[in-house]
Amino acid sequence: MLIKEYRIILPMSVEEYQIAQLYSVDQASKRETGGGEGVEIVTNEKYDGVNLLEGQPTSGQFTHKVYHMKSKVPAWLRFIAPKGSLEFHEKAWNAYPYCRTKYSNPQYMKDKFWLTIESLHLADRGTSENVHNLPPEKLAKREVVYIDIANDYVDPKEYKAEWDPSKFRCEKAQRGPLTGNWKDTADPVMCCYKLVTIEFKWFGIQSKVESWSHKAERKLFLNFHRQVFCWMDEWYGLTMDDIREIEEKTKEMLDEQRRKGELRSLYVPADE
Repeated sequence: MLIKEYRIILPMSVEEYQIAQLYSVDQASKRETGGGEGVEIVTNEKYDGVNLLEGQPTSGQFTHKVYHMKSKVPAWLRFIAPKGSLEFHEKAWNAYPYCRTKYSNPQYMKDKFWLTIESLHLADRGTSENVHNLPPEKLAKREVVYIDIANDYVDPKEYKAEWDPSKFRCEKAQRGPLTGNWKDTADPVMCCYKLVTIEFKWFGIQSKVESWSHKAERKLFLNFHRQVFCWMDEWYGLTMDDIREIEEKTKEMLDEQRRKGELRSLYVPADE
């Protein structure tokens, strides 16, 4: 089992991020679905009475998605995976500012694979310790990884200037570009604390899959949050009612794109 806590600092308020994240998940899903693969939204509804973390809300939004992603995993994994086994289910409980997301492969891996992302969003610069209330034995295993959306390395094959926070300026909010030690001076500012726990019980390749999964998660968090900031002109000023209306329209669009659209790359984050 590998446990890592990713800390992503952003130049926005915790309240703004709730809208920004949901809007960006919606946009990323549409961009990454097509040709029989991508995102299928099964359920998107309110829930109540679920205690996810002490001190956090017990009601929120539940989503269940299926990721069809045969061509999106490494060739060595496709080689050993039986036909139809590369569909991953995502179940997310969004009790913002806390969110819990679980990934599984119930058709094939069953209880031999699971990945959990626990996200807490705080108005600080990533300096809070043990925000997830980990017991001593898990805290000892946890590795903290900081992500800088403006300065961290991006694979040239995935780089796009329009998603570069060091070049983007939001005129609506008068923020950006992000340069130098922007994390020390940004106002407003917040941090996403994402605790990622991965367990893969398959003899011979367990450590390889767990290591690859964490690398994939880090790249996903970096690329996605670069987009979140650079889409600020689009989501700034939207309300939660606006977001729910957008999501309803997107569900129908995704179904159509998956049936008839072209195959696309996929790195879509959890719906938090």
